[in-house]
Amino acid sequence: QVQLVESGGGWKQPGESLRLSCAASEIDINEYDISWYRQAPGDQREWVATFGSGGSTTYAASMEGRLTISGDKAKETVYLQFDSLKPEDTAVYFCNAASRYTTWTMWGRGTQVVVSS
Repeated sequence: QVQLVESGGGWKQPGESLRLSCAASEIDINEYDISWYRQAPGDQREWVATFGSGGSTTYAASMEGRLTISGDKAKETVYLQFDSLKPEDTAVYFCNAASRYTTWTMWGRGTQVVVSS
């Protein structure tokens, strides 16, 4: 079954680190761009970072330097690592797979992150 499953969310205190995982089933992460998006309460979904099909990484300007996106081909999993969380990182984080050559795209169901003291 083709799917993306996010995990690793939960409640964290400001300053803590966090690693989110996006496990891809029947999706070759070498063939698709895998991105993380987030949606805070009352806000629109926003792009966070992309792990490109060739292994490149790109980040939203507002997130640059605060997190790292990486991929593990053996596990078909893309990670999003936060070094020091802020309350404004509170959101549902979604994983997205997209083809560079067609309009095909797929979303995971998301994982909730709450940052609060």
